[in-house]
Amino acid sequence: MSNINRQIQLASRPTGEPGVENFKRVDIPIPELSEGQVLVRHHYLSLDPYMRGRMNDSKSYAQPQPLNEVMIGGTVGEVVASKNTHFAVGDSVVGMGGWQEYQVVDAQQRGVLQKVDTTHVPLSAYLGAVGMPGVTGWYGLVKIIDPKPGETVVVSAASGAVGGAVGQLAKVRGARAVGIAGGAEKCRYVVEELGFDDCIDYKQHQDVRSLSAALKVACPQGIDGYFENVGGMILDAVMLRANPFSRVAMCGMIAGYNGEPIPMTAPQLILVNRMKIEGFIVSEHMAVWPEALKELGTLVATGKLKYRETVAQGLDSAPEAFLGLLKGRNFGKQLVKLI
Repeated sequence: MSNINRQIQLASRPTGEPGVENFKRVDIPIPELSEGQVLVRHHYLSLDPYMRGRMNDSKSYAQPQPLNEVMIGGTVGEVVASKNTHFAVGDSVVGMGGWQEYQVVDAQQRGVLQKVDTTHVPLSAYLGAVGMPGVTGWYGLVKIIDPKPGETVVVSAASGAVGGAVGQLAKVRGARAVGIAGGAEKCRYVVEELGFDDCIDYKQHQDVRSLSAALKVACPQGIDGYFENVGGMILDAVMLRANPFSRVAMCGMIAGYNGEPIPMTAPQLILVNRMKIEGFIVSEHMAVWPEALKELGTLVATGKLKYRETVAQGLDSAPEAFLGLLKGRNFGKQLVKLI
């Protein structure tokens, strides 16, 4: 085992679009453990769109990522040293270890580290389908959209870790699932592998009118629920096809992550259609995580919930992989493999 911990830290805040120059690699010694602590060697770290917002020093639902500190993010790994009776060497664990190879964790703090069972669910899946992205999709669909059998649910960024779970969970509940994704390959995957009823390639549509026409064909009975990851033109097009009493789960607005304005062209449709639009942050709803994880874990273990991973190799690849994620270059869940 190494005595050195390699980290990726935030070196500067981006102005507009971020670049690799906003990050830096730092090597620090691994400290000796105190009573109650464990040392975790990370096997995978998670890259997620929310990290872009935290790079800014501006008002948001979470505190900004501090400069010159390890980038915050989800991790899975193995306990390699322990001075805590609840964790043994060899335990598989999930936590928020950040962009680094090792983490010393005060495991006496409740909830900072969770043991996971990898008998039927792969370790990496605890950062995706059976982790925060899966629970995010579950919460938005089940608690906000609450689809009824026969209703139509549309999902933007449908080939991603969150969107892919939403559509499959909608199908389990008897709803019709229509995805929106970027590129023919992603749309084929959404339909053929994930089981959506249809998928629209937004790159084939240059304006709201064109995309709305495609949604009319894909959703002949209109749209009852929409899981929003993108914003901008896609939201406008969905609004034009929304049914009365439709529900929108606002999860992400990646169209504005670099500070771009995101105007709505027809907000009056919220009133005309008596729509419910609700934003949510999944970490604020920890009470439902056990229920969500039970369903997600069972579906993954039995092969009924499909997912795909894009895996970058080595810690130094994290910044480029993250920038690629923001541009939609990943396919499914974006991970960095450290071991």
